[in-house]
This record gives sequence, C-alpha cells and structure tokens, in this order.
Amino acid sequence: MSTGSHPQLTRREPTAAEFRAMQQSPQFQELRSTFRNFTFPMSVLFFVWFIGFVLVATYMPDLMATKVFGKMNLGIVLGLLQFLTTFIITWVYIKFANKNIEPRATAIRQEMEGM
Repeated sequence: MSTGSHPQLTRREPTAAEFRAMQQSPQFQELRSTFRNFTFPMSVLFFVWFIGFVLVATYMPDLMATKVFGKMNLGIVLGLLQFLTTFIITWVYIKFANKNIEPRATAIRQEMEGM
C-alpha cells in the first residue's frame, strides 16, 4: 500500500440486505430505467442496421456493387458506415452516461458505502 500524501479512504462494505433494499429503492429504479431507456433502443437500432447491412450484402450483391464514386461501391461505403456508427454510438453513450448515469451511480455508491 502506498503511504503517499493521500489519506486512505475507508469504505464500508454494505450487507446483502442493504443491496437488496437499494435495488428496490426509487433512486435505483430511476437509474436502471434511465440506463435501459437509452441502451435498449440504441442496441435495437444498431442491430437492425447491422442485420440490414448483412442481408443486403447477402441477397443483393448487385446493389452493393453499385459504384458510388471512383472505385468505391455501395458495399464499401455501407461497411465503413458500420464502423463509423459504432464509434458514434460509443461517443453518444459516453456523453449520456457521464451526464445521466454516473452522477446517479456515484450517489448510490456513496450512500451504500457511507462516504
């Protein structure tokens, strides 16, 4: 253990009963609802977009071979958009979580650990 200039924080270990009680609390239910209201629709949206891409690539190869510009075809463009949307969804989730999830989770943790 480090004996630097930072004092050791003492965290109380919550009991199983306290965890169950917190799980039933309005505070926790709101956190869970906020998380689900973002992640479920975003996951479904991305899954539909991904499956749509796979189905079009599988059953409509002529459409995917359509030239968009230069030697770039629709398949390459849609494939690159798959990567781009993954990064965008991650960035949006991080912004959302930092604003809406983390403060609530921190408040619950502090309450549970008695800090």
